[in-house]
Amino acid sequence: MRLLLLLIICQCAINSIKTHSVSKPNMILLMADDLGIGDLGCYGNRTLRTPNIDRLAEEGVTLTQHIAASPLCTPSRAAFLTGRYPIRSGMAAFSRVGVFLFSASSGGLSSEEITFSKLLKQKGYATALIGKWHLGMNCESSNDFCHHPLSHGFDYFYGLPVTNFRDCKPGQGSVFLKGVQKGLVIPVQIAGIALVSLAIVQFIGLLKVPFQALGYFLLIITVSLVVLIFFFYHFRHLNCFLMRDHQIIQQPLSYENLTQRLTKEAIQFIGRNTDTPFLLVLSYLHVHTALYASENFKGKSKHGLYGDAVEEMDWSVGQILDVVEKHNLRDKTLVYFTSDQGAHVEEISSAGEVHGGYNGIYKGGKSTNWEGGIRVPGLLRWPGVVQAGAYIDEPTSNMDLFPTIVKLVDAQLPSDRIIDGHDLLPLLQGKVTRSKHEFLFHYCNAYLNAVRWHPGNRHNVSHTVQEELYQGNYVAVEVSCLTCFSAEEREPNTLESFRRLENHRTVEMGRDLQGSSGPTKPSHLEPIPKNQVQWYLNICKDGESTISLGNLHQCLVTLTGKKHPDAKREPPVFHFVPAALSLGITERSLYVLHIYSYTQKCTFKRQIYTHNY
Repeated sequence: MRLLLLLIICQCAINSIKTHSVSKPNMILLMADDLGIGDLGCYGNRTLRTPNIDRLAEEGVTLTQHIAASPLCTPSRAAFLTGRYPIRSGMAAFSRVGVFLFSASSGGLSSEEITFSKLLKQKGYATALIGKWHLGMNCESSNDFCHHPLSHGFDYFYGLPVTNFRDCKPGQGSVFLKGVQKGLVIPVQIAGIALVSLAIVQFIGLLKVPFQALGYFLLIITVSLVVLIFFFYHFRHLNCFLMRDHQIIQQPLSYENLTQRLTKEAIQFIGRNTDTPFLLVLSYLHVHTALYASENFKGKSKHGLYGDAVEEMDWSVGQILDVVEKHNLRDKTLVYFTSDQGAHVEEISSAGEVHGGYNGIYKGGKSTNWEGGIRVPGLLRWPGVVQAGAYIDEPTSNMDLFPTIVKLVDAQLPSDRIIDGHDLLPLLQGKVTRSKHEFLFHYCNAYLNAVRWHPGNRHNVSHTVQEELYQGNYVAVEVSCLTCFSAEEREPNTLESFRRLENHRTVEMGRDLQGSSGPTKPSHLEPIPKNQVQWYLNICKDGESTISLGNLHQCLVTLTGKKHPDAKREPPVFHFVPAALSLGITERSLYVLHIYSYTQKCTFKRQIYTHNY
């Protein structure tokens, strides 16, 4: 009897220890910058050496459909920290520039937003962000730090408050020069014409213009140009600096052994908190341009400076994993690796060298909502808790980390706001086989570009996107890491070359999750006359001005095969209808397979198609 009682007590103690370790793990979240899903060995790359990142895949779970909430840095990182679409947190721009460019900008992630770092800090975690922040710094003064990492739940910060620009590294060109040149052409021309015109009318006597006024006019123009030139000449000093907490410790930023310094800070943070649950977010500058690598890695890869940077980052991941092993923290530490968005495949240096990455078979890249811009690596390791060597072919999002982490620390999800992410743990442990995401919405800045549909009664995922561009919505295809451009601003030859490139690769994109590994080519789509589109819509709206997405989809499915009286072709098969969140269904936001959405502002045909992955 005593032996039985002793066994029961021991079992209860073991269960208590397991529960504690499962509910209060250490968390190391590793985020690359602009890394392509095809750059890693565990996702099929055979020429870049990434053994340490691959080790995470071997010892943990590989997410094959892990989706970034945005194809740009700032909004994607905001979604990662808050578990919410960036348009909900005010981190989705309505202008063309979708990221923060200047440390002096008075904007950033709102203090009212709840990050997982805030909730973990409340639960007694030591928290640190090392590396790139890119979510703002100040509000009304240069030292209020209202958007700083330390105001969003991090105890310690070491890194860049903005991001890694080409302008920060001498000889690497500028991300601003082209935009400044474009922006200055018209004002300078207007000023020049105005000045010459005033001089002419003064000379011929048509109008008496005081020479003093002409002098002031010329002086203002000259001073403005001098200030602008001075600013960009000193941009590196003003905008590129390294901080520790609230203090600037290096200005301008030096790239010498920068990854080693970030790694050392991360290792020291782990060493200081071996007896305390901790959250470490290590946000690499690799492989955002300007590219850099230390002497130990420079020239060692088969893919130039980009490959060197990837392999140096992999070395850093190995150092982190080794220190976790050293302190016997392996079994109680959740390690997650991802990228904020896909590789910037069009990136070319000022010397003509390709500085972009590889997104595997997926078309597009950073700043686009094609699959290459938003499908990112997703690796999670937690020995004894998640399956080792498993692959999950379900749609997941970087927003899912928020509810997953919150649940692990026994905190409560905020009840006063919508959380778009879902807890990953049931999937990771094999307790469920389907993702809770029925829809994932893909925005370019604040504009809806595409929707991913994962129907509950099917085993495939459809990604409905625009094949051709149209005025009034923004599509991120500009060769730039910062902006989304509308169709009418594209140069025709550039737009056409982009279409040819993307259409050539379309057939490489798909694989059926039910077993077929062959590519699936989208169906040829025929436009339906506008009056017929409106006819179907009116039936479903039944006199109402708007209709919800779910009701419209359900209605249209029942209309499959119903032919318009004037139709000369087979009736459409209604497969999928995405619509802008909370905007209601209007003629402009109706997207149906085999049907075009017509608007008065349309300058390009809009074609929607779906395919299976």
